[in-house]
Amino acid sequence: MKLRHIISANQFDKKTIQTIFTIADKVQSKNTFNNRLKGKIMATLFYEPSTRTRLSFESSILRLGGSVITTESASEFSSAAKGETLEDTIRVVNSFADVIVLRHFNEGASEIAANYSKVPIINAGDGKGEHPSQALLDLYTIFSKFKTKQKKSKDIDLDITISMVGDLKNGRTIHSLTILLSLFPRVKFMFISPKALAIPIYIKKILDEKKISYQEIANLEKALGNSDVIYQTRVQKERFKNLKEYNKFKNLLILDKNSLTRMKKDAIIMHPLPRINEITKDVDDDPRAMYFKQVQNGLFVRMALLVYLFDKEA
Repeated sequence: MKLRHIISANQFDKKTIQTIFTIADKVQSKNTFNNRLKGKIMATLFYEPSTRTRLSFESSILRLGGSVITTESASEFSSAAKGETLEDTIRVVNSFADVIVLRHFNEGASEIAANYSKVPIINAGDGKGEHPSQALLDLYTIFSKFKTKQKKSKDIDLDITISMVGDLKNGRTIHSLTILLSLFPRVKFMFISPKALAIPIYIKKILDEKKISYQEIANLEKALGNSDVIYQTRVQKERFKNLKEYNKFKNLLILDKNSLTRMKKDAIIMHPLPRINEITKDVDDDPRAMYFKQVQNGLFVRMALLVYLFDKEA
């Protein structure tokens, strides 16, 4: 069955991913879906700041012929500031739109919203929980370089080592991407972080159940030469209770020009952005730096997601 809401990376199987990525390929190569969503209205309801996610979703619906109603900083500039519950907000906003893209500071908020919405909900990030559309565009970026096919079928496959670096505890992009990559048994993970920011236990349980190989280390240098993908993330200042605690970790794992000499020549460097100081600017011109290409892929994948949700032929 087709997905109605996009809440978690756990919802996706290989077939659904392949369908969405096929649409994404068509989106960027042809004008196949021009005006396909004419008359559809998207509501972007963001309780936390966003640049890439909100604007790429809004650009996506506009490019497909639809339109947008939006509120940024909804916790301040919506009726939430008066005490309105998320449930009531969703009951109201679903009367105005055909799809709601929701970012919220509480983990699980999108699942709650889906229980009260008559229209599709897309989780655009829920606290330190998940960010499934980011995971899809990240996987699409990885596929563009490393995708293979299984010998006995046309099934998509990956055989890579990926190093997840930084704030793995709070990094919702890390959580969702790891879940998606766990669909591919030959993927190997290296989780690189201080112990206080380690990957959550529930993610490790998923990998253990699927017998996916992973290791946890604290030193980025040890991983550089063995990685096909370096997925770097920032230490998330907004998730810390005090500045002193944040300052303890913010400069521990830095990817710089010297790091490049120890990496594989055909590896790629990814980052969900925004970056602070964890990738220095002198890395940007290296052909392995893919983080701005990720942003472009985000547009194609989010357009594909919307087509997938609404187009019966997709």
